[in-house]
Amino acid sequence: MENFRLFFLVIVFVFAKTGEAQSRSFLINCGTNSSVTVSGRKWIGDLAPNSNITLSSTGIAASTDISSVNDSTYGELYKTARIFDNSLNYTFQGVRGDYFVRLHFSPFSFGDYNVNESSFGVEANGLKLVEKFEVPGEILQKNTYLQSSGSNSTSSMVKEYILAINRDALIIEFIPAKEKFGFINAIEIVPAVDKLFAGSASKVGGSGANVNVSWQGIETMYRLNVGGSEISPSQDSDLWRKWEVDASYMITANAGLEIKNSSNITYSSVNDSSVAPLLVYESARTMSNNEVLEKRFNMSWKFEVDPDFDYLIRLHFCELVYDKANQRIFRVYINNRTAADNFNVFVRAGGMNKAYHQDFFDVVSSKVRTLWIQLGPDSAVGAAGTDALLNGLEIFKISRNGNLAYVDNNESSGNSSKASSKTSILWGAIGAGIASVAILATLLFCFCSRRREKSSDTKTNPPGWRPLFLVNSTVNAKGSAGSKNPYGSVASTRVGKRFLLPEIRAATNNFDEILVIGVGGFGKVYKGEIDDGTLVAIKRSNPQSEQGLAEFETEIEMLSKLRHRHLVSLIGFCDEQNEMILVYEYMANGTLRSHLFGSELPPLTWKQRVEACIGAARGLHYLHTGADRGIIHRDVKTTNILLDDNFVAKMSDFGLSKTGPALDHTHVSTAVKGSFGYLDPEYFRRQQLTEKSDVYSFGVVLFEAVCSRPVINPTLPKDQINLAEWAMKWQRQRSIETIMDPRLDGNYCPESLKNFGDIAEKCLADEGKNRPTMGEVLWHLEYVLQLHEAWIRSNAGENSFTSSHGFGGLALDEAEERQESTSFDEETGCSRESTSRGYNGSTTDGVEMVRE
Repeated sequence: MENFRLFFLVIVFVFAKTGEAQSRSFLINCGTNSSVTVSGRKWIGDLAPNSNITLSSTGIAASTDISSVNDSTYGELYKTARIFDNSLNYTFQGVRGDYFVRLHFSPFSFGDYNVNESSFGVEANGLKLVEKFEVPGEILQKNTYLQSSGSNSTSSMVKEYILAINRDALIIEFIPAKEKFGFINAIEIVPAVDKLFAGSASKVGGSGANVNVSWQGIETMYRLNVGGSEISPSQDSDLWRKWEVDASYMITANAGLEIKNSSNITYSSVNDSSVAPLLVYESARTMSNNEVLEKRFNMSWKFEVDPDFDYLIRLHFCELVYDKANQRIFRVYINNRTAADNFNVFVRAGGMNKAYHQDFFDVVSSKVRTLWIQLGPDSAVGAAGTDALLNGLEIFKISRNGNLAYVDNNESSGNSSKASSKTSILWGAIGAGIASVAILATLLFCFCSRRREKSSDTKTNPPGWRPLFLVNSTVNAKGSAGSKNPYGSVASTRVGKRFLLPEIRAATNNFDEILVIGVGGFGKVYKGEIDDGTLVAIKRSNPQSEQGLAEFETEIEMLSKLRHRHLVSLIGFCDEQNEMILVYEYMANGTLRSHLFGSELPPLTWKQRVEACIGAARGLHYLHTGADRGIIHRDVKTTNILLDDNFVAKMSDFGLSKTGPALDHTHVSTAVKGSFGYLDPEYFRRQQLTEKSDVYSFGVVLFEAVCSRPVINPTLPKDQINLAEWAMKWQRQRSIETIMDPRLDGNYCPESLKNFGDIAEKCLADEGKNRPTMGEVLWHLEYVLQLHEAWIRSNAGENSFTSSHGFGGLALDEAEERQESTSFDEETGCSRESTSRGYNGSTTDGVEMVRE
């Protein structure tokens, strides 16, 4: 009887504790007094009686008749919301300890409230969570990122926080901005497991030092199931966390192979059972092609974060393949600094199929908005055991001085500046308007005169110009899969090797000035030799340069996606000790510009110039068509066209490149950047970037190849300063040979020059819609080359019939026939008539780079 009584007391105690835990959870459906069951959980209306919550004011209860909201888990919750014009407090009684607090937002229009104009802040027990928060803008920004990564868009968002509550109540205050309003759809408060963030974290770059992370509040920035599918909140039943798919955050998704193993996985420590569900540890990514000799490449993830905060990065590991130690050892890099080396999951976790996590602590400066996570080979290990593995990843922002909110000060100060100068702008506009009246007639007269002249010039297409729709000219993302790559197959899928600074110094003899082969807007370029004897070009950032981290990251990100025999290959990079260094394949013959003018190098023949232009056109055509949205180079010029030891041309310098517009857009709105003399005037006027902007710049390159002179030369007479304007004047008169490089006199086919000029003229059309695509330009350049080759054979007497009848006979017919039968190789982006050439080499910026 005594035993039964004791057992009964235990049961009562357990149920009492369970009831107490349940009473401390709050699932609130805002804007209603009714309840709704979602994924087996009951959400109580915020005005329902006996709900243990108090509202300081009711605000406005809003609802929508939308039958399906784009959220498979919480869709039913997003049909109601509470809208507030004034401060609104939710008070939750009986809350103490560590809690997950999730705020759900899904905007919809209601009455006179335009969701696009909402702006508000949120505080929890005095801790600022968000400030000047504009939900539609945040969702749009996330959608833009997801769509660019090929993921589905979303119409809702959840802000998740982990709060340390040291009193018996939680007060969440919603504060609308001045003359604005705010809204909230649902509030979720779930007890966090004790010790979820207990213990110390390894400090990034701290040589193995550990730090104890103290916090009042933490915001979850990212939570990813690496290598697996999305884990819904209902599948993480203890804490109801959502784990996203990681592919959209990877620099190169196929840099990591997905592996799975769901058998016999257990936690390394019983205290870790709630750190992550076992589903996270059942999938992982490992390095692709880790068996190659050149172990240069990492698995890389990139995240947008708020600057000037501390971050906790939690990495989840579980060895799913190897059953012995030392079979998988790697390094972990965070923001391009070593976070851990000689990392052995098997040893740290205590065996195979053991779930284990490691926390890292890093400080993100006020100048940095990105966080890079990279796993790669540990060079100290050698050829064996250098594969890397990752199962899950979480990034948490840690509160600082009672604050988790971030507001872009540049944007806000810019708006303030605009507001404070409205009066000045108004008076300036009035003055400008009066002045405009005085000159309007003159401008209209000039404009009309120019239109009449342009209309007269373009009534008929110039001879030889045949616009085409090239069905087979699309280049796929495989790039140069068929070409020989000295770095093996890995180079086609990864960013590149992360070089140590001593390796760079050794390769350049401590940046010896004798080895400088170019100077550009980014900095100096050195010829170097890495430890395996490979010649490379090493571009070192100049601290005083206008280009910086953004261009550095863009160059790495773009070249990680691209691989083509007419694009310069990135071998690796170095970013230690405030250095930003890029390592490329070495291009033995330097820039195209150096062979046209300004050096003592022998001049290129007409055939070499046309072939160089064809190579550059192939590279640009691949950029424009080889990705889902295409890539716009934005800085096409002869110093960015490099020649290898066989004079094969390749495009370089992708620091200013931009992803092309989405399918439902015609352009990318962006600030004007590029080089004077090459800038598309339409892009300059409208700040609307398109692929046709590259076409315009390439047209200038074509005239530069003909005339062998700078695109801007202030020492010349006024009408000759700008090459594009001067060359177009002669081209319209069909007299381009008058201003061509005199060193080519008599050594070119007149018919090929005529067609070459026609192409360049079309590229420089005032409006982008009237310019050809790069595929069309490429087709006609191939035709120009075949005309010239037929002319060479004619003059050499290879065909007696052709020689006796001059160029107008069989040779021209043969050239046209060859061009009509030319097809494209979808793997290389090149004509199948073209001869494959070797292409060892890399980049210099040239000696003249002008940035706006």
